[in-house]
Amino acid sequence: MSTRIEIDHRIRHPEKQHRPDNPIQRKPAWIRVKAPSSPVYFETQALMRAKNLVTVCEEAACPNIGECWSQRHATMMIMGEICTRACAFCNVSTGVPAPLDAGEPQRVAEAVATLGLRHVVITSVDRDDVPDGGASHFAAVIGAIRSHAPAATVEILTPDFLRKPGAVEVVAAAKPDVFNHNLETVPRLYPTIRPGARYYQSLRLLDTVKRIDPAIFTKSGLMVGLGETRAEIGQVMDDLRIADVDFLTIGQYLQPSVKHAAVERFVPPEEFEDYAAMARAKGFLQVSATPLTRSSYHADADFAALRAARARQLAA
Repeated sequence: MSTRIEIDHRIRHPEKQHRPDNPIQRKPAWIRVKAPSSPVYFETQALMRAKNLVTVCEEAACPNIGECWSQRHATMMIMGEICTRACAFCNVSTGVPAPLDAGEPQRVAEAVATLGLRHVVITSVDRDDVPDGGASHFAAVIGAIRSHAPAATVEILTPDFLRKPGAVEVVAAAKPDVFNHNLETVPRLYPTIRPGARYYQSLRLLDTVKRIDPAIFTKSGLMVGLGETRAEIGQVMDDLRIADVDFLTIGQYLQPSVKHAAVERFVPPEEFEDYAAMARAKGFLQVSATPLTRSSYHADADFAALRAARARQLAA
């Protein structure tokens, strides 16, 4: 059994095989989740297969997949399942991706309509091989959803479009309701955790979206448990607020395999409550900070709360 798992990791993450093994720690009680068993879960799974769609729920080994798919909340990952980056925390495969699929926007939109989603989250792999980083593909997906499911609000979680001039502008022009880009961790840890990215490029992206269209909600997320300090998290919050980011998510990093970055510690729930209070005090309109929080977890309810918070802010 262990031999098969190692072979799978070599195929999925060839760039990580030279790294020493990091033993996977036993998860504390507040992290454990039940295996999916709902009939609706399997219906959602079948629809994703029928439409030939990839989901970040599966590719990133999200612990919330059973709960979300049982409510027909699937986060679709466009532009394939192979990423051109090799982040130390991520379970998505690394390699040379296939060409972009021109029929994918239509299939995504049909799935959104079939699921009856009120709010949909669309993310992607990094596509450094594509001239615009996949920006026009994101815009096509947003347009297709607007056409097939006009009542649905659209949240996107994009790459950083590093060295892709004009890409952010193309996506923002498609007017998603929420534009999310995750900083993931504190700047000190970027060289080891997110080596292909640049902290200030990610901040600039979020700032650019808000400058282009202040009506678009902006959002970002952090993982904790990688060795960051409370002071560093506080500084990242300040940087995000300077960029006028509306919504912050914070969740526990979970190690996908022995070849991924190690979990330095499991942050207890009361520390997440502390981070949430800190973020609210700094002026974020919406905050989600729990061990199991992920970018798209409870995204529909969080979007409703986000809109309500803006309405209260404008009325004050």
